[in-house]
Amino acid sequence: MKEIIKEIIPYIIVIIVVLLIKAYIVSPVKVNGTSMDPTLHDKDIMLLSKISYRVHGIKRFDIIVIREGNEFIIKRVIGLPGEKVEYKNNKLYIDGKYIKEKFKHKKTRDFKSIKKVPEGMYYVLGDNRSNSIDSRVLGFIPVQDILGHATYTIYPFNRIGEKK
Repeated sequence: MKEIIKEIIPYIIVIIVVLLIKAYIVSPVKVNGTSMDPTLHDKDIMLLSKISYRVHGIKRFDIIVIREGNEFIIKRVIGLPGEKVEYKNNKLYIDGKYIKEKFKHKKTRDFKSIKKVPEGMYYVLGDNRSNSIDSRVLGFIPVQDILGHATYTIYPFNRIGEKK
């Protein structure tokens, strides 16, 4: 019996380590829908880093995973706490200053943020601006609903790599 236990213990340790890594460090997440086209595609599988935003913080244009009810959604951070977000002629303005976006996105209709992004909250948009449920519908996203960064696609194999 002792020999069997000695043989099983390394496997139990490996299983526990894998479960801890998945729970607290990194796990796969699937893109559902086209709201992040052209950057991400429906059914892409990405790695969700659960600790990177705690170490490096959340920055403008990060791709993040958000808990929305019982679902997970993937969006891009546009507005940070204390900022006022506006789009005019498909261009981003933060607090009235033009900010160049270095990623492809579909046309954004003009809008003005009614108020500044509150502390502990973020303003997010999908890259497919005409077909995205994001902060324009959901409102500001609380930091506690952000599960982490998702920047690395692992499937399909022809799309493997970092997405920005």
